[in-house]
Amino acid sequence: MTSRRVKSKAGVNEDEKRRNRTKAKVRAKVEWPFRILKRVFGFTKVRYRGLKKNHEWLCAGFALANIYQHRRRLAKVYTRTAPIGA
Repeated sequence: MTSRRVKSKAGVNEDEKRRNRTKAKVRAKVEWPFRILKRVFGFTKVRYRGLKKNHEWLCAGFALANIYQHRRRLAKVYTRTAPIGA
C-alpha cells in the first residue's frame, strides 16, 4: 500500500495518480487517530506493562481519540438537549 514512484521523466500516468491518491486518503484517515493518541494524550513512549494493561490502555486511548475527533459535533448535540437554565 505504498505510493508508486516515478520511474521516468514522463511522470506518473493518470491511472497511477488516481491509485496513489486513493492510498494517500486511506493512509491519512488511518494515521489521524494515532496522531491524536500520541500528541494530545501523550502516548509517545511504549512501556511494557503487561499485555492486558497495554491492551486496556490502547482501547481507552482510542475511545478518547474518537471522542476528541467528534468533540464539536458532540458539543452541538449536548447543547441542544440540555434543559433551559442548566
